[in-house]
Amino acid sequence: MEELLYGVAYYDEYMPYDRLEKDVEMMKKAGINLVRIAESTWSTLEPQDGVFDFYHIDRVLDAMEEAGIHVIVGTPTYAIPAWMEKKHPDVMAVTRQGRGIYGARQIMDITNRHYRFYSERVIRKLMEHVKDRKCIIGYQIDNETKHYGTSGERVQEDFVKYLKEKFQGDVEAMNREFGMNYWSNALHSWEDFPDVRGTINGSLGCEFEKFQRSLVTEFLSWQAEIVREYKREDQFITQNFDFEWRNYSFGVQPDVDHFRAAKCLDIAGCDIYHPTQSKLTGKEIAFGGDMTRSLKQDNYYVLETEAQGFAQWVPYDGQLRLQAFSHLAGGAECVEYWHWHSIHNSFETYWRGLLSHDFAENKTYKEAVVIGSEMKRLGSHLIHLKKQNKAAIMVSNEALTGLKWFPIGGGTEISYNDVVRWIYDALYEMNVECDFVSPEAENLDDYKMLILPALYCVPEETLLRIRSFTEKGGCLVGTFKTGYTNENVKVYHDSQPHILSECFGIMYNQFTYPEKTAETYLEGRLCGREDKEKVKVFLECIQPKGAETVLGYVHDNWGQYAAVTENTFGKGKAVYLGCMFSSELLKKLMGELLKECEIRPNPGSCGFPVIVRGGRNQMGKQIYYFLNYSGEEQKAVCPEGTWTELFSGETKKAGDQLMLQKWNLLILEEQ
Repeated sequence: MEELLYGVAYYDEYMPYDRLEKDVEMMKKAGINLVRIAESTWSTLEPQDGVFDFYHIDRVLDAMEEAGIHVIVGTPTYAIPAWMEKKHPDVMAVTRQGRGIYGARQIMDITNRHYRFYSERVIRKLMEHVKDRKCIIGYQIDNETKHYGTSGERVQEDFVKYLKEKFQGDVEAMNREFGMNYWSNALHSWEDFPDVRGTINGSLGCEFEKFQRSLVTEFLSWQAEIVREYKREDQFITQNFDFEWRNYSFGVQPDVDHFRAAKCLDIAGCDIYHPTQSKLTGKEIAFGGDMTRSLKQDNYYVLETEAQGFAQWVPYDGQLRLQAFSHLAGGAECVEYWHWHSIHNSFETYWRGLLSHDFAENKTYKEAVVIGSEMKRLGSHLIHLKKQNKAAIMVSNEALTGLKWFPIGGGTEISYNDVVRWIYDALYEMNVECDFVSPEAENLDDYKMLILPALYCVPEETLLRIRSFTEKGGCLVGTFKTGYTNENVKVYHDSQPHILSECFGIMYNQFTYPEKTAETYLEGRLCGREDKEKVKVFLECIQPKGAETVLGYVHDNWGQYAAVTENTFGKGKAVYLGCMFSSELLKKLMGELLKECEIRPNPGSCGFPVIVRGGRNQMGKQIYYFLNYSGEEQKAVCPEGTWTELFSGETKKAGDQLMLQKWNLLILEEQ
């Protein structure tokens, strides 16, 4: 596309009365140039087995075509109609809690043959019906797809086949690698394989969850292949990935390997939801965007984000606009609200759309009118934003799952995503942009700095690539619980961290949860004993083997060990963090390292709440977004050079003071 997409999900099927004409009129006024339809309405599209009704789809397509509004059509497979469950109860996913009961969405077994039959049929019927419509620019396959915990008998049979292939039919090899002899769990015949839902073996449990994630990759690839039979060359296939949910989009999705699942897509897409009002920080917008952009190392679509959302998410004045341009600042080329209108019944009655239940113009809608106008006016300057980040964070679904089975804090205090966000949020607040890479990434040499947050489960070949990256001149930052087990969650039987021990210049073979964390402090080059920098929850007993101690523990017992170390290795440097501590101290440490790596924060701000994000536009010009995530006026400084502020058209020069009103932004383009 050669224009920014500004859109909404639209459900004519849910309307209490016919107002399509009025909705289109209001969309046009707001600059809405995209709607997504159909993904939630299988029971309307196919009210009975084999009986199809395209009334609502045709109505909307006709209206949008006439209005010049683009359409993304979603395959309606994530919420099954009741008649299917009645005919084939086995379509319901069997999970650790047993067989599901019909009612909610995303309750089916995505591998079930009956579900696949009906899914393929409805996809083909839909595609055959709409494929020639000019207004359709692309297709979304399914919706926020996950495996939904499916673990019924046939799924487990397929898992055994998967294990046979993995271990080349040698059940004893599996026993050895997974440590199955513990508590007499060893198997001496594949036919004796027990119900995996009851396993206490972390290796087997993690492998099953990895297998479940592969079901998602296969399912999306299967849908994409069907859609690809019908779509035009000028149309795309996408999917709206979501993230670990902690009442908002928080971290790496546990149930999907986004890097693998995205391979079947033309454009990576995502859903990003986040707190607003005084809690709006932009962190979730940036995190979700950076993750999605990294999947295909290209621009991405935000296929769902909030307008009013939950009741407590109604944005302050100016925040909707700030949020929209924050997505663009990450490299998004589409910002789409879920949804256009608030729904008058059922589960998400109070997850409100752009319009409230009365359909009248409200303050949020009026702000959308401004956004739409600005996107249209400035779109040619903002579209196709490209970044060349020099810092990367390696994330791993396997590490996430491993640390779910073996928690860092011995409880719920710290999870994998807490460590990821600890690192990411610090960089974000420092105005340092980064990419994400998977353990399979072959492009590590594109970066100056590589960060490994709690890379617990990791194969040796990945560790060797990381070691090589450092030896050749890269800056490596690793945290506690890195390089501890192999890909099968089998603890490496040397001192930790495996393979990287020489690289970091350390070793350890003990760790603990200090009884009195309030009395366990840090001291060294970056802070003094008087600063009382606390250790959080967990610490490793690091013994330097050539590394310099940057921070040590202040404790009558743990004081003999290092907490943070740095080491020269080959042409590079490796820094190891043996515990978690305040974000302020982390930023101080990272600031030193970034300076050494010659990775400069985006210019003009001293840090949060003024966030600066940038890249080069399609004209090759540098762009900087200055985003004020606060309810107070903030000051920034114009970077070196001569710039045009795009909203006002004013010229800005190096050193000029930039005034940012509360919950507002400026965009600079180099002249």
